[in-house]
Amino acid sequence: MGTTETTHGLWVAYGPAGVVGSIRHDDEGYTVTMAGADETTGTYPTMEIAKNALHAHLKPGSDWPQFRQH
Repeated sequence: MGTTETTHGLWVAYGPAGVVGSIRHDDEGYTVTMAGADETTGTYPTMEIAKNALHAHLKPGSDWPQFRQH
C-alpha cells in the first residue's frame, strides 16, 4: 500500500527592482499573481508555463526574473 504525497509550494519572482510576482502550486496547478495585483493572472498546468506567463506580463524587454522557492 502506497501513499500519495502532494507537494505545494510558493516561488517569488525577483526582477532588478525587487519582487515582480509569485507562483503558487496547489492541487489546481501553478497560479501566477503579479506584484500589486488584486487578482491572479491565471492557473497553468506546469511550472514552466507559469514562469513564461509571469514573464509575459512584465514590461516588454524585461529580463527573465529570478525565481526563489519559499
